[in-house]
Amino acid sequence: MSIQLSDHFTFGRLFRFCLPSVVMMVFTSVYGVVDGFFVSNWAGKTAFSAINLIYPFIAILGGVGFMLGAGGSALVGKTLGQGDRDRANRCFSMLVAATAIAGAALSALGIVLLEPIARALGATEGMLADCVIYGRIILAFNTCFMLQNLFMTFLTTAQRPQLGLGCTVAAGVINMALDALFVAVFRWGILGAALATGLSQAVGGLLPLLYFLRPNDSLLRLTRPRLELAALLQACGNGASELMSNISGPLVSMLYNFQLMRLAGENGVAAYGVLMYVGFIFVAIFIGYTIGTAPIVSYHYGAEDRGEVRNILKKSLVTMALTGLAMAALAWTCAGLIARVFVGYDETLRAMTRHAFHIVCFHYLFAGVNIFASSFFTALNNGAVSALISFLRTLVFQMAMGVLLPIWLGLEGVWWAWVGAEAGAFVISLTFLLAKRRKYGH
Repeated sequence: MSIQLSDHFTFGRLFRFCLPSVVMMVFTSVYGVVDGFFVSNWAGKTAFSAINLIYPFIAILGGVGFMLGAGGSALVGKTLGQGDRDRANRCFSMLVAATAIAGAALSALGIVLLEPIARALGATEGMLADCVIYGRIILAFNTCFMLQNLFMTFLTTAQRPQLGLGCTVAAGVINMALDALFVAVFRWGILGAALATGLSQAVGGLLPLLYFLRPNDSLLRLTRPRLELAALLQACGNGASELMSNISGPLVSMLYNFQLMRLAGENGVAAYGVLMYVGFIFVAIFIGYTIGTAPIVSYHYGAEDRGEVRNILKKSLVTMALTGLAMAALAWTCAGLIARVFVGYDETLRAMTRHAFHIVCFHYLFAGVNIFASSFFTALNNGAVSALISFLRTLVFQMAMGVLLPIWLGLEGVWWAWVGAEAGAFVISLTFLLAKRRKYGH
């Protein structure tokens, strides 16, 4: 029997419903890591550093898809819980159209600005050409990337998380196969990596679009889009925290890359790149879980079932805490192996990467609760609190730690900044969960 949003969720039912979203996000992260693996080992350290330097700018543009997906699914999920399926489909269709239009505009803007942006981020003359080639090819597929981000959440809201997983696996297999062919066999270097990623994003964005365009038996389907400005603004407000995360993360990466270039040169940027790639996989587990639980929270909030909202919150906090502990232990244990796989060709870089992992791993103890808390308030259609948690966690604390700790600790301060920022955000997350418990009955 399929699991419905309206069900009561035990631990087992919750895990089964969220598992496709978790696997989907992990797989998305894995095929991003494969890009880094092939470029680092077949194109070299300079090309690998160039990707890590320019990717934050690309991620900022793609973050609009996450905003509309997370914020829109909260609105649509609540509307479904209220029993108004026609309005839910109208809002969904409008958000898909808005994402496609925004994607085309941002792609054009990004391609024009890419070279001056790369210079502003500190690209050396040796890195500049790689930054521009990689960035322009990826941005040519940005609309598909934004649609892929949008559909990740809406397929779960439509009670079709398995379809989201299937599309992601198809995109991932294509990306990894093309990486091997273009980078390792044809030796196209950074050009091949960019083409592999772009073509996989086209698959991930267009397959769900075709599904929703055709008659289907899910909770959602596409209809003729019509602008509903109030709903669009509400979706943007609800998803502000996700946009903040996608903007803040790249901005923080730019700061950290600047600090690392100053303190350790290309080795520092390359080591940071490995941390980021592997961190994507670990954090993807948290994000996948929140993608799975958010529609449940929104639905029961719309249905005014406070008991089930409280049930999801309690089970999720336990899950996030235990998962964070397991991740920290795993990252510590596997630090040497991870460093050897990515940068084993350079002993100095390998040792730096291994040491950095032994510090950064402690931030996983707090990250899961922080990510869930922000998503929880998005699902309750409280975009302000969600955005504030995300803003403090991903930008304010990260920037403050990234500036101050290196003054006192040098290179070590860059690694400890991750831990300090998540610990500060953990206090904020718990404070808001306690402060809002009466308003939402959780």
